[in-house]
Amino acid sequence: MLASFLKLKKYCEQEGFKGWDPYDGLNSKVFQALPWLKQSALCRLIVIQGFKRCPINLRHLALVPKEYNAKGIGLFLQGYCNLYRLVEREPQLARELGSLEELRAQIKKLADLLLELRSQGGYSGACWGYNFDWQARRLFLFPKYTPTVVATNFCATALIEAYEVTREQQYLDVALSAAQFVIKDLQRTPYKDGVLFSYSPLEGNDTVFNASLLGARLLSFCYHYTKDEEYRTLARQTVSACCEAQAEDGSWVYGMLPVQSWVDSFHTGYNLDALIAYQELTGDASFAENIERGLSYYLEHFFEQDGMPKYYHNRTYPIDIHCPGQLFVSLARLHCYGEHHELANRVMDWTISNMQDKKGYFYYQMKPGLSSKIPYMRWSNAFMFYAMSYYLLNKE
Repeated sequence: MLASFLKLKKYCEQEGFKGWDPYDGLNSKVFQALPWLKQSALCRLIVIQGFKRCPINLRHLALVPKEYNAKGIGLFLQGYCNLYRLVEREPQLARELGSLEELRAQIKKLADLLLELRSQGGYSGACWGYNFDWQARRLFLFPKYTPTVVATNFCATALIEAYEVTREQQYLDVALSAAQFVIKDLQRTPYKDGVLFSYSPLEGNDTVFNASLLGARLLSFCYHYTKDEEYRTLARQTVSACCEAQAEDGSWVYGMLPVQSWVDSFHTGYNLDALIAYQELTGDASFAENIERGLSYYLEHFFEQDGMPKYYHNRTYPIDIHCPGQLFVSLARLHCYGEHHELANRVMDWTISNMQDKKGYFYYQMKPGLSSKIPYMRWSNAFMFYAMSYYLLNKE
């Protein structure tokens, strides 16, 4: 497995951590040159989905540039922080993974880049978005760099980890300011006895459970460092709301809109990550039973005996690279690698055998027919770099 990771690491470093994304179709210079197309929500949606669903990479032809994606950089940053901890614990791995000095330098480089990639526009705290316009169905448009709570959670918590390695105060200060983005810039939808955070400051996508929980996760980190009771109180309100939405069997649908009624693998993992962070960082164990039920559902419904992951609770395809990757993250954060190490090993073996290219990068999705093997930097490679770093840090 280490050899597989090193191939991925080499590929990402050679690419300078820049790349394409499943949703970057509107970055096409050809599309940008046709203003009458840009004005149509339907046209924007067709372009995004066409690029995303096509198994053949049209981006060279359509002049879509490779770019930095803030969430991708956050994932890489967390991964390198994990590698630092690993080499600190097992110095013999420095030869393959880099010395502590080399890893610290890479961490500072990525953290500084993340500071540069912050969304601009007078937001109340540090926040991050994606490097492309995003049209979600015909419901709403998020322009390029519109901050989202999901991207902000991954970026801010990675900066906190970078602070723990480097002791650079700026990283912590910027990360902690992100709490103000969550509190002041996101909309809140009352639900049961709590509230749900919106996906972004813009109207639309206001009732997605994993997004709301990731907002609570970020507030929990900020509470841990500041002891600001407002952060803890608001985190508890959204955790309570999302746990009220959990089904009796332990599952969550994606969101409250009729078109968001599916149950999938990696967003379930996101929910569990957020709940355990809230519990550990605030000391409130009120939702331990929700975590237990959610973990049982996750492990029982999304992985086959041979290690093949499933996207949905009731069907397998498309097997997205996030489906296996999130397992390694969630097992680490829920401190149950020892109990489930055989499952982790089977899933890792299956993923390397079926979804890693000989050049080192990982494929986007596997399907029964023609699969998408395009090397997406944020979605596939940054996520697997991050996921495999947790596997390495926790494997027995």
